[in-house]
Amino acid sequence: MVALKASHIQLDNSIVSKVFQNIHYAYVAYAKAQNRLLITPVSSKWFVKMYEPTQFLLKDKNLKGDKSIAVREILIDNNIEQQDRPLNFEVVEKTNLIKIQL
Repeated sequence: MVALKASHIQLDNSIVSKVFQNIHYAYVAYAKAQNRLLITPVSSKWFVKMYEPTQFLLKDKNLKGDKSIAVREILIDNNIEQQDRPLNFEVVEKTNLIKIQL
């Protein structure tokens, strides 16, 4: 599950363990044309070449391993609705990329 709550993207532990493994930082980029947030581990060198991402800390949410990323500045800078809600997403396992529809 992926959700927006209090200007944080919340990621379920099943997604975190699959995509990030033991990496505690993520690159995040907003693709305005598709209204998508793109999230990948900082180990993804290709992502930096294709986008101009910002690095964020994956914050621990609970003991289950759920994580969150504070994306308030991205929401404000791009005039994105900040209402708490579940979000549609896709995980591209080959490249460890999470595409989140905003």
